[in-house]
Amino acid sequence: HLATSLPLPSERDHLRPRIDLIVFMIDIKSKYSLKNVETSLAYVDARFFLGKVCFLVTGVGRVNACSIETNAICKLGETYCSPVLFCELELEGVRVATAQRLLQMLRICAGHVPGFSPLSFVSLLKPSDDD
Repeated sequence: HLATSLPLPSERDHLRPRIDLIVFMIDIKSKYSLKNVETSLAYVDARFFLGKVCFLVTGVGRVNACSIETNAICKLGETYCSPVLFCELELEGVRVATAQRLLQMLRICAGHVPGFSPLSFVSLLKPSDDD
């Protein structure tokens, strides 16, 4: 299911399936994209930031066309304790690998991978203090 922004309309709440993972897509070529995500974050329940949110940054193959600093996006990921995935959707191999990675994250977030919880998954993505 796709939404252009949050909050989601409440009139269909009773029909909406459980939300296991929220992927915020940021087009690195559009400052509006980042501002839209930042505005939408206020509507996400704090419990989702324990492993059920990630940021997917698209358009990274064209560095000269970037409107957003990658540091700003990485800081967003750190602030919300959520992984940041960078990809170029125009390249089929990268697009397929990114989709597979997101599906694996979704399986974990939905509880379909024994021995892994969303929180344990996110802790594996964080650098240790020894690094």
